[in-house]
Amino acid sequence: GLFIAVLVTTVVFGRRVQQNAFSQVEGQVGAAAAVLQNMRGDWRVTPAVGFTREQDLVHRVLGRPGIVLVGEGAPGRTRGLIVAEKKRLARFVGDVPVYDVTVGDGEGQVSLRGLDKHFAKLPRNVKPKDVNILDRKLKAMPTGLPVPKGPLPGGGRMPRGKVR
Repeated sequence: GLFIAVLVTTVVFGRRVQQNAFSQVEGQVGAAAAVLQNMRGDWRVTPAVGFTREQDLVHRVLGRPGIVLVGEGAPGRTRGLIVAEKKRLARFVGDVPVYDVTVGDGEGQVSLRGLDKHFAKLPRNVKPKDVNILDRKLKAMPTGLPVPKGPLPGGGRMPRGKVR
């Protein structure tokens, strides 16, 4: 009897802590990344593989289902980011399935609170050893950080005496 009471109490308080954590990060930039990094299971999360000036983000998650691209922000802007990232990934990953998810409260979007359940429902397409191989491939992939627009900063010039 005592063991069951302790177990139930632990589960109830664990849920309350989780709900409190969701309410704290909801509405902040990077909230989806925080939820993804705290999910149970073997998920390799790379936050902000794509972004816009308006702070729309795309996170890459690798796991047994394959690769999941998670868009966070305005659906219209994240759609373009996800498509661009899918094209980049297609050259490296071959026939590994690439899923895309948009986080939000609108139609066709997954809520922050439902993100872990959505990931649990995805089919297991990749063997665990292949996940490790894929992870190494993705880490070796160039990041493709954007070059700043406009003139180069003044610090990029060589000193006058060193030109010759």
